[in-house]
Amino acid sequence: MNFELTIAPTDDIKADLEMIIVIDKNLDHRFVKDKKVLKKAGFKATQDESCLLAGVDRLYVGASSLIGSDIRTACASAMRTLQGCEYKSIKISTYLSGKRCTNSLRAMVEGIILGGYSFEKYKSKSTIKKIKSVTISLDEYNDRVVDIEKAYLLIEKAQIVSDATNFTRDIVNSTPEDYYPSVMADMAMALADECGLACSVLKPKELKKEKMEALLAVARASRHKPRVIHLSHKPKNPKCVVTFVGKGLTYDSGGLSLKPADFMVTMKSDKSGGSAVMGIMKAVSEMNLPIEVHGFIGAVENMIGGDAYKPDDVLVAKNGKTIEVKNTDAEGRLVLADVLCYAQQEVKSDYIIDLATLTGASVVGVGHYTSSVMGNSEKLKSLMVDMAKRSGELATALDFNRYLTKTLKSEVADMSNISNTRYGGAITAGQFLSEFIDEKHSDKWAHIDIAGPAFVEHCWGENPYGASGAGVRMMVKFIENLSLGESK
Repeated sequence: MNFELTIAPTDDIKADLEMIIVIDKNLDHRFVKDKKVLKKAGFKATQDESCLLAGVDRLYVGASSLIGSDIRTACASAMRTLQGCEYKSIKISTYLSGKRCTNSLRAMVEGIILGGYSFEKYKSKSTIKKIKSVTISLDEYNDRVVDIEKAYLLIEKAQIVSDATNFTRDIVNSTPEDYYPSVMADMAMALADECGLACSVLKPKELKKEKMEALLAVARASRHKPRVIHLSHKPKNPKCVVTFVGKGLTYDSGGLSLKPADFMVTMKSDKSGGSAVMGIMKAVSEMNLPIEVHGFIGAVENMIGGDAYKPDDVLVAKNGKTIEVKNTDAEGRLVLADVLCYAQQEVKSDYIIDLATLTGASVVGVGHYTSSVMGNSEKLKSLMVDMAKRSGELATALDFNRYLTKTLKSEVADMSNISNTRYGGAITAGQFLSEFIDEKHSDKWAHIDIAGPAFVEHCWGENPYGASGAGVRMMVKFIENLSLGESK
């Protein structure tokens, strides 16, 4: 999708369709040209409500306010309304949330791109008509003067982060038959070539040499051999170093602790954390941000077979800690344990963040739309929640406590891979991971459980059915803020 910025009034721009955002139900604003028709049609201009007037080629959509989150979802809703229509070009005015604040302009572009996404790789015929171009007039809702240079920059950033999010969505939506660990590694290599990133890939022999026995156990029964991927963006004189670690379970059957049939249907989404790391690295490199960023992905398939790892096995992780397996469906934390240890061995970071669809307990606790943030640092957890909010994602912090730590006790090993209680599962999974964070990184680490928002089977906000690309926008916002010196 091509975006163009112009000082020309919206009425002077040639396009197939004009998109008009109605703010706070104000049908008397000068942008609104069809008040009587809209009222007759029953258009109330509530948040995300849209009304297409095909006869005059105008699309109206409601937004409760000018803040970015409202503008983003309104534009996404408008784009969904246009799916199946023949329009190829759109024109729209500028909507700013304040005299100096242009975040709503970035949100508008993000909403258009994210809302216009569709995944049709496996359909014999395309059913979605694509908008090819969007022209944005600097004619502003409150007649404010727009900083053109800043507007150009924000539109460019919005395109990069939205395209990276859609790139992530494509990976997550791909089937396990098409997308397995070696494919993920190949895609990482291709991404590195395209974006100027460094990339290295560990195969089973190297994984054995690195003593990643927990990860290898999870992968053992699959015909698709595991990979650990390391992508890096290394600018000159970086302001700081950030490491991301992603859970890349390209498919999770649950292993011998087999999932119920209904719970297997969306397990292609268990690679969402690793996919998000790929999207983050793509965006960071394209923005050429002055932060050194590393992305580690544990790409594994958890299957059943005569060689499957078993409940009652005791595994030795890379850092030497022993783990009693009580449930083979708690496999993501075993993979992350080894990859976290490897990441800390390879890179000394100012921050280390892992992203994973780790627990159904997170979804039960905070809902489908929200990520759970955990860690040892209150400051870092608060920062992660703030980055989510500012980027348009939802996140909330969950606190560790010493009572839940005791539920991971094992009588035969250093710890169990699941707790002995059904409650607090998201937190105990995070506390399990904390055992694989070394002392130097203890207060620099955050665990983000994206199990809720990563893959939802209905449209919501700016997200379509299926993969949302959760984690990409909030982490790119985090890196952007570090580059401005705002987060440290």
